[in-house]
Amino acid sequence: MMNIHPTAIISEKAKIATSATIGPYCIIGADVEIGNDCSFLSHVVVKGPTIIEEGNIFYQFSTIGEDTPDKKYKGEKTKLLIGKKNIFREGVTVHRGTTQDKNETIIGNENLFMAYTHVAHDCIVGDKNVFANNAGIAGHVVVGNNITIGALTTIHQFCKIGDFSFVGMNTSITMDVPAFVKVAADPARVVGLNSVGMTRGGIDQKTIALIKKAYKVLYRRNLKIQEALSKLEIIYKETSNENLNVFIKSISLSERGILR
Repeated sequence: MMNIHPTAIISEKAKIATSATIGPYCIIGADVEIGNDCSFLSHVVVKGPTIIEEGNIFYQFSTIGEDTPDKKYKGEKTKLLIGKKNIFREGVTVHRGTTQDKNETIIGNENLFMAYTHVAHDCIVGDKNVFANNAGIAGHVVVGNNITIGALTTIHQFCKIGDFSFVGMNTSITMDVPAFVKVAADPARVVGLNSVGMTRGGIDQKTIALIKKAYKVLYRRNLKIQEALSKLEIIYKETSNENLNVFIKSISLSERGILR
């Protein structure tokens, strides 16, 4: 039997797993689907269409799946998709997508969104990321996997943040951040490699040394981007290292240009 507090307001058009917990003064709207073992502590608002898979925790005053304030949005029935075992701390806001993009905002698995963080419309957030307090990403941003985004950080719309990168506190990002790279300051600048994050993420030391070599090709030899990419492709052909390939793709697929 569902554990729903008597003060909660639940739409008849919501679908809630029997193992979910809905705390005091929560509001669950129409077209919301909630998976097993999700917990809404109190005063959480969820608007649909939103699909939430199992094991997510939502702290008080989070607003999930709300309409975007983007002026292009005209009330269309767009979506928010949330994966498994994410934690949304106090006051987190996540907006649904717009029809001008892919119609949906997507959040993966095992992310931690600390207090008052914001995920805007049409964003894609991967797995095992940490958003520190008051970090915010604008519309159409793509965040990869195993990334730490520091407190009070802002990320411009359409930017891409590569796997295992690290963003220092109070950083303002307007260009793409390659995988494994550390950035900080306002405006953002590259300050090194996220070796600590790679080690914690289980990447072996041989691969870390290879990524350091690739980093020096890109950032230390005064090469143009295409020249650096050509040299990195040669190294990849010699090693077939998939993490190096991730680094290369985070550069070659950039549309806004990379921080350098």
